[in-house]
Amino acid sequence: MISRRDFATAGAAAALIAGSGSLGRLAAQQKLTQEALLAFEPVGQVTLLHFTDIHAQLSPLYFREPSVNIGVGGVKGLPPHITGAALLKKYGLTPGSAEAYALSSVDFAKLAGSYGRLGGLDRMATAVNAIRAERPDRTLLLDGGDTWQGDYISLKSRGGSMVSAMNALGVDAMTAHWEFTYGADRVTEIVEGGLKFPFLAGNVRDTEWNEGVFDSTKYFERGGVTIAVIGQAFPFTPIANPRYLMENWSFGIREKAVRKTVAAARQKADLVVLLSHNGFDVDRKLASRVDGIDVILTGHTHDALPEAVRVKDTLLVASGSHGKFLSRLDLEVKNRKVAAFRYRLIPLFSDAIGPDPKMKAVLDKLRTPHRAVTEKVIGRTEALLYRRGNFNGAFDDLICNALLEERDAEISLSPGFRWGASLLPGQDISMNDVYNQTAITYPAVYRTKFTGAFLKTVLEDVADNIFNPDPYYQQGGDMVRVGGLNYDIDVGKTIGHRISNMTLMRNGAAIDPAKEYTVAGWASVNPGTEGPPIYDVVAGYIGRKKVITQPARGRIRVSGL
Repeated sequence: MISRRDFATAGAAAALIAGSGSLGRLAAQQKLTQEALLAFEPVGQVTLLHFTDIHAQLSPLYFREPSVNIGVGGVKGLPPHITGAALLKKYGLTPGSAEAYALSSVDFAKLAGSYGRLGGLDRMATAVNAIRAERPDRTLLLDGGDTWQGDYISLKSRGGSMVSAMNALGVDAMTAHWEFTYGADRVTEIVEGGLKFPFLAGNVRDTEWNEGVFDSTKYFERGGVTIAVIGQAFPFTPIANPRYLMENWSFGIREKAVRKTVAAARQKADLVVLLSHNGFDVDRKLASRVDGIDVILTGHTHDALPEAVRVKDTLLVASGSHGKFLSRLDLEVKNRKVAAFRYRLIPLFSDAIGPDPKMKAVLDKLRTPHRAVTEKVIGRTEALLYRRGNFNGAFDDLICNALLEERDAEISLSPGFRWGASLLPGQDISMNDVYNQTAITYPAVYRTKFTGAFLKTVLEDVADNIFNPDPYYQQGGDMVRVGGLNYDIDVGKTIGHRISNMTLMRNGAAIDPAKEYTVAGWASVNPGTEGPPIYDVVAGYIGRKKVITQPARGRIRVSGL
């Protein structure tokens, strides 16, 4: 059934050269081959290929997986809330192996020097084309969303660059989240005129008539099997992102509607697949409550799991983010049920997998007009810069420090976004690297006054979005990042009682609930927010510093685990 044996073929070979980490990139490249990475013993009639949360990353990159991913309530201690050494132990991964490097944060910077970058759409195209050639008329390629947003080129083309790339890749269907931040008119324009495959989002309705805005379901025939693909966009888009960008559309989990859609699909299809951007824990709960879904291809929370997770009769697949991985799920379907399956999370090591020439040409055409901006070097880092983790990341700390200094603030707030490539110690910092962390359509950096009481309210609200024990109330990314501020958090308590001991980082003074503090932040969901764009603020800070050492961060003490 579930098999990591296929994926471990490459990992075990790579482990032979990884023990001390003393052998370099050349040795790693010799052990990691395209043939080994794509090796797979086919099963059944259908192959589902899935990626999600690419965030417009066209090129190979470094991306450090989180070292902290806390689960609360019924999911405490369950995947994906297992990280670092515990994750390696859970899945029997050899420390220092290629698989361990791809899936965990352990020794990330050291192992990156040996194994190199992952991803790149030209590498993904190579993998997709190879599997399609092996399994003609049996393969379905599905995009879980968060595809059109995340770099300079996608921002300037308002998603157009990624639409061109996905059309060239031959995607069969997609769902969405950050796509909606280009605004309803732009999304409609692309869906009706630029996209060559279905855009499925059955949980998006217009606010006037309560009718579906997009198709919910698309039927495909593969290997003699009728497959229903149901699309579920991120349910909390108007909360996590500006409501004014899609003011005439409503979202939501809509469990009853999903149940009805699944029941209708079961009347026509042999296999029912939910292509979801709910997030892993939401989908785990949904699978426990809605019968009839054979597979959930989940997204939004950027989890990369080397095994499928079974909930009742439903398989959950989590395919990571940033184009690092391509999931392959082979299914044998008998009497409208999954009789057998084999799964593999394929890491796309860019030194081992060759670029597809046609896709490379598409990407070169997209990148070339923008190279003067994207390749401009503005500084260098001596520290590992990364984003991910429930509470902070080194690149988030850099952004918070930039907000403090460039906007002359006492406290800074930066959203807990999960997207953004990592930089290794010694790497140059380019404008592309800055945009990879900040490329949004509402980038204004505000400077305002918050009372201490309001600051606590902000932290409490965000904490409840993450640590509410009911997954259906988990509405966002990771915890808001803070600069100039220390605090304690008890994740086991309820809203209003999690945050305590708030102090100013510069002098240790307790935050006074009645006192006003100068606060700088960005990505406000409120209309009319004014200020310079965040990418200019961060670039100016890096350009002034020239060399980034370990960014200063506040002290966050976590309890209640």
